[in-house]
Amino acid sequence: MGTVIKRLPEACSTDILRLSKTLDFSMPFSFSHRKATQALNFLARQAGGSIHKLKALKLVYFADRYHLRRYGRPVIGDEYLAMEYGPVPSNTKDIAEISDFLGNAEREYATAFIRPNEHHSYRSQREVEEKVFSESDREALAWAWKMFGHIARFDLAKLTHEYPEWKRHEAALKAKLVSRAPMNYRDFLEDPPKGYEPCHPLTKEAREAVAEGIGEMADFERSWR
Repeated sequence: MGTVIKRLPEACSTDILRLSKTLDFSMPFSFSHRKATQALNFLARQAGGSIHKLKALKLVYFADRYHLRRYGRPVIGDEYLAMEYGPVPSNTKDIAEISDFLGNAEREYATAFIRPNEHHSYRSQREVEEKVFSESDREALAWAWKMFGHIARFDLAKLTHEYPEWKRHEAALKAKLVSRAPMNYRDFLEDPPKGYEPCHPLTKEAREAVAEGIGEMADFERSWR
């Protein structure tokens, strides 16, 4: 289970923290294939037992954005790619597809809980293994479902295009200069345009505190590479 970082103060703010570009926040967290599998499993069960992969991955993104801003880390710790249909947690996508890229342990664990259907969807095989989640992880996933679970998958993908972490790659994607681009967790701390759900509002001070914590995690991860 991940460590729950101290809850940050709530407040509305349109201030944007301009962090140093020398900090690498693209992948400062450790990916948990068990959390990814159970997040997908949870969402399928919330949807009645089966869910389209595109919709599930966008809901994972919103849960991660919320948890990062509120508690200082994402739920899954995945590497995000900006793609045509929005942010994609890349390793979680492999699990949803039971991809050939999965290792033996990942595949064995994932297929015990989810199985692909036709038409790019997957189904739940058994109940969620709740013990892999912290209380705040469960809160974030439930929040994402409550806020966005009613939205159709392509509308949800279109909605993610309004968020700055995808928006910064929009021109290159639309010009087909790239088909995917690594996203930076630093950008998850920026706010979307007014009227869009920020996934937990931040004061300038809270935003700086989260950024500092992410920077420390990035330094730690780099020291072990």
